[in-house]
Amino acid sequence: MNRLKKWLGNLGVVLALAAGLAAWTYLPWYGVLALLAALAAWLLLSRAGQQTLAVAGIGITTLPQRWGASSVVVVGIAGVVGVLVAMLAMGEGFQATLRGTGSTDTAIILRGGSQAETNSVISRDQVPLITSLPGIAQGADGRPLVSPELSQVVNMVTRADGTDANAQLRGVGDTAWAVRPQIELVQGRRFETGRRELVVGQGAQKQYVGLELGNQLELANQMWTVVGVFASGDSHESELWADAETLASTYQRTSYQSVTAKLAGADGFRQLKAAMAADPRLKLDVTTTRDYYSKQSEGLTKIIRILGTVVGTIMAIGAVFGALNTMYAAVAGRAREIATMRALGFRGLPVVVAVMLETMLLALLGGLLGAGVAWLVFNGYSVSTLSSNFSQVVFQFRVSPELLWTGLKWALGIGLVGGLFPALRAARLPVTEALRAA
Repeated sequence: MNRLKKWLGNLGVVLALAAGLAAWTYLPWYGVLALLAALAAWLLLSRAGQQTLAVAGIGITTLPQRWGASSVVVVGIAGVVGVLVAMLAMGEGFQATLRGTGSTDTAIILRGGSQAETNSVISRDQVPLITSLPGIAQGADGRPLVSPELSQVVNMVTRADGTDANAQLRGVGDTAWAVRPQIELVQGRRFETGRRELVVGQGAQKQYVGLELGNQLELANQMWTVVGVFASGDSHESELWADAETLASTYQRTSYQSVTAKLAGADGFRQLKAAMAADPRLKLDVTTTRDYYSKQSEGLTKIIRILGTVVGTIMAIGAVFGALNTMYAAVAGRAREIATMRALGFRGLPVVVAVMLETMLLALLGGLLGAGVAWLVFNGYSVSTLSSNFSQVVFQFRVSPELLWTGLKWALGIGLVGGLFPALRAARLPVTEALRAA
């Protein structure tokens, strides 16, 4: 019967711990502050809280004597937090780059059902029909701000390891610069119509070999000259731009892949979409560029988050066992001390909370260490990955405050699990048995 009661008790602790961890995962920062305020009030104002502070103070002052074992907990949790934050920062950076590419005042038009430019086809005779639709803004010259564009994947050599990679070569006209005012030339000039000239993004220039200003490179058995470098702060920085007609003749293209248009006012998108749906000659889809590029990032970002969570969980299990071993050893070494306190009238709850506070302190140190290393090493670190257009997109890791907060919550969660069972063992240890064993 006693064994059954003990087993049921342990099962109840595990279930309560699982529920607590689930609630902790979704707890916002102000909820954590409220918990800390309640804990501080209990420690300072109640008799049991003052006993907890006394027990915890003794344990914390002995940490330097157990620094070897304690450092295992700190370093293990730091590794979990560092890896988790770094992987999530990769997804955050990729998503931020693509989301920043689009806006609500521009729209992209693709063939009906197409998910990306690479599998879209817009015939040349459809472009004048699109240009005449309502909802499209006009430039200073009174002409609609519509940019029909080609998208060609070309082979480039990476600077990092000298391997081949796909780059996006975009064919545009003069209107493309007005439709995307965020694109700014930082070196050289724009390409000229009818000439095999390239303007490359800063990200592409850093990623690929041979894109320095004035260099020539061979594409489709033709020599192209880099005449300019642009910055945009978004995924367009990973692209190479050229004259659309020159690109079409080089690659024997008779149609466009997409049309990007500047919208006229807040109601422009609704007008454009309604007019396009009403014209049976235009079996095309239209969406704001912000929505389009946000959807392009969803798949990879989701995979990165799942992968980061799985890897972090596996590492967290190892860190929990490290914390369990350390704290069980600490409780065993302090058995006589704890038994003496119990004999003097200290109740079980202060002992449990004191051991938990000690473990949570180590977890907090590990979390801060891991978060700090992740921020110093990975924040702003540039990498590239394959986009939905089968070309490389250069982006930077983004270690945001939200990710650092997530890492600290993971660290404290590991400390909670790693300290709970040793704390319960310390509270349940019979006083007479502990004194005899010591």
